Amino acid sequence: MGTLIYATNTSLDGFTEDSSGSFDWSVPDEALHEHFNEMMRGIGTQLLGRRMYETMQVWETDPNFFEESPVLTDFADAWQNSEKIVYSRTLTSPSTKRTSIVSEFDPEAVRVLKEASPADLLVSGPTLAAEALRAGLVDVIQLVLAPVAVGAGKPALPTDLRLDLELIEQRRFDQGAVLLAYRVRS
Repeated sequence: MGTLIYATNTSLDGFTEDSSGSFDWSVPDEALHEHFNEMMRGIGTQLLGRRMYETMQVWETDPNFFEESPVLTDFADAWQNSEKIVYSRTLTSPSTKRTSIVSEFDPEAVRVLKEASPADLLVSGPTLAAEALRAGLVDVIQLVLAPVAVGAGKPALPTDLRLDLELIEQRRFDQGAVLLAYRVRS
């Protein structure tokens, strides 16, 4: 059975993007990217919302974006090698390989996918992650806290849901970012 991981970069005050929709303050340094590379190598299937998919597809569609750096190329390889399920009511066909488009998030289908998966799964994007958290599907939350407070924006975690968590990992990176990984208690 696969573990469903929600991993996201967030400001210190808990936002994945600021009030203008920007997340340029969360660009990882090489050491942090190596952490993401390690995590991605264990991911068999990614669950993505449309906006996150459109942001991340550059890892497959624009080799100029990553080919200059071995660390970025490693991430691109891991991203391309995972299956991707994109939840969207507007996209009709994917622009990347190993990608399917599903119009509605179905918690029971994800539960079945988790049970059958030999590898871990990753849910990306706070809106989709909130649905998975509400359905009790997320096993681990990985927050990378950037050393910035943005004041307002899109919350990393649902504001209408209590989550009891157990700290399982913490790590500081040179740029001042901190990884906090939590197991979601049932």
